[in-house]
Amino acid sequence: MFQQLLQQIQKGDIKSLARCISLIENEHEGYEIFLQQLPESTTKIIGITGPPGAGKSTLTDALIQEIIAQKKRVAVVCVDPSSPFNLGALLGDRIRMSEWYNNENVYIRSLATRGSLGGLHPKIIEITDVLKVAPFDYIIVETVGVGQSEIEIAGLADTTIVVVVPEAGDEIQTMKAGLMEIADIFVVNKADRPDADAFVKNLKQMLAPAFIKKQNNIAVVKTIAIQRKGIDELFTKIQTHLQSIKNDKYFWLLAEKAYHLIQQKRMKDIDKKKLKEEIEKQNEKNMYRFIKKY
Repeated sequence: MFQQLLQQIQKGDIKSLARCISLIENEHEGYEIFLQQLPESTTKIIGITGPPGAGKSTLTDALIQEIIAQKKRVAVVCVDPSSPFNLGALLGDRIRMSEWYNNENVYIRSLATRGSLGGLHPKIIEITDVLKVAPFDYIIVETVGVGQSEIEIAGLADTTIVVVVPEAGDEIQTMKAGLMEIADIFVVNKADRPDADAFVKNLKQMLAPAFIKKQNNIAVVKTIAIQRKGIDELFTKIQTHLQSIKNDKYFWLLAEKAYHLIQQKRMKDIDKKKLKEEIEKQNEKNMYRFIKKY
């Protein structure tokens, strides 16, 4: 079954791609063997992250338009917040990007975090590896926006974009320990707001080599995504960065992916619901003794 799906996916069949992703999400029998047999791909992943309300979805929508204008194909994975009741995606991004659903050069998939604290889906690595097999030029992964724990995206994307807004102000100081280090490109969205220029100046000062240990300079791009302003410059910066990726970062990305896959494998037998029920039987003082047996 998986081999037939693979052949159809390589031909660009969207229905087969959607079905394969669902099978992997639900860990259908044989999915791990299928993943091991996937051919290598050079398709690049663009990660978009940042605090809630920064305009990540609007920026993603604008980037789709720019990519399509250049006669390219793009797959977009939107990781939505999970419903606290059934762990399903709340599907907010489907509304914002609805104009692209009938475009044959765009594939959009919404995924739920399913309780993951890193802003990503537990099977995001496997899903993006399948997307790489399909005939797309770019893959965009937009994370949920939950704060500094979102640094997981740096272990997935070839280029990581951190979106902020001028009102972030002192929040930049607290971001330094997390999002500041993972950014390849900073986007200051909603740049028509007051004090945007001063914010950009302060951000660039904090990104100076004396503060951030990065071999390459981190670009800062001003955008007004809702008006499609600055998007062409941003896409140029993305392409430049993708072309400049060195082998050491590539192998670091692979190591990060391997680490997360091993982590998932070892935690596979841990059922959260069962864990909760067992913890309820213990008092708080004995909780760490209880955890130790795992």
